[in-house]
Amino acid sequence: MWLGKALLVTVLIYPFRKSIRTFFKAAFYLPHVTSSVIISMIWLWVFNPNFGLLNYLMTLLGLDPVIWLGRSLTAMPSLIIMQVIMGGGSTIVLLSAAMASIPEYYFEAATLEGASSWAIFRKITVPLLKPTILYALVMGTIANFQTFSNIYIMTSGGPEFSTTTIAYLIYETAFENYNLGLASAMSMVMFVILVVLGVIQFKWLGSNVEY
Repeated sequence: MWLGKALLVTVLIYPFRKSIRTFFKAAFYLPHVTSSVIISMIWLWVFNPNFGLLNYLMTLLGLDPVIWLGRSLTAMPSLIIMQVIMGGGSTIVLLSAAMASIPEYYFEAATLEGASSWAIFRKITVPLLKPTILYALVMGTIANFQTFSNIYIMTSGGPEFSTTTIAYLIYETAFENYNLGLASAMSMVMFVILVVLGVIQFKWLGSNVEY
C-alpha cells in the first residue's frame, strides 16, 4: 500500500515544475526524518476515543465514535492506515529521481503514437522504474517487519495481541520474559522469512528492461 501511494504521488507531481516537485517531496519526506515517538504521540491524539480528531470528524458526519486502538477489530487497521499515510517519503524521493532520469523522448514518442496516459504509465514508466521499485520494496519489507516503536507506544501489542508483530514479540520475549534463547530463535525465523521474501521479490522484479 505504501509503495502504491509513493508511486501514485510521484507520477502525479512529476508534470509540475521543479520547485513544486521539491515542495511536495519535502512535505512527504518530513515524517521520515521526524522521531517515530513524536509521530506516535500525534496519532494517539488522532485516534483518541474521547477528544481525538478522527472521532470528531465522525461525529460531524453523524457517525458514532469508535475506540480505534481499544478494539482488536480496528487496532491493526488503524496502525496500518497510519503507516501508509506517514510512510513512503523516502520512496517518493527515490522514484522522483528515477523518473527524472527517464528520457523524455520515450513519453513524447508514445504520445505521438496515440498512447493513453494509463498505457504510458503501464508500458513505459513502471518497467523503467523496476530497479528502484525493487529496491524500495525490499527495504520497505524489511522496515515493516522491524516495526516496533509505534506499537510499543500506541498499543503495547494489544488489545488481545491483535497488534503484536514479530519484532514486538521478540522484544517481549527477550527483555520482559528474559528468554533470550527463544528470542534469538524467533529472530532467526524472521531472518529466514525476510530472505525468502527478498528472493521472491528479486524473481518478480529483478528482470532488466531495455527500450
